[in-house]
Amino acid sequence: MTAKDYRKMFKQLKSKPAKLEKFKKHNEPQKKAFGVGSKKCKRCNRRGAHVSKYGLHLCRQCFRDIATQIGFKRYS
Repeated sequence: MTAKDYRKMFKQLKSKPAKLEKFKKHNEPQKKAFGVGSKKCKRCNRRGAHVSKYGLHLCRQCFRDIATQIGFKRYS
């Protein structure tokens, strides 16, 4: 079930609070504790290709955009 469908069910179950609570208990998306999905880019909120070294917490695309501004140099 996608997040869109999950929110759609809330609208349908508004008039039935007991069923809504049961639905939330069994179908609510779980918080990620570890792995790729647990870390987000603090600039664009992407979840994949995360650079967390030095406390950056950026995805690779955002890192490439602002690397020179934050003091990284490109050696070639």
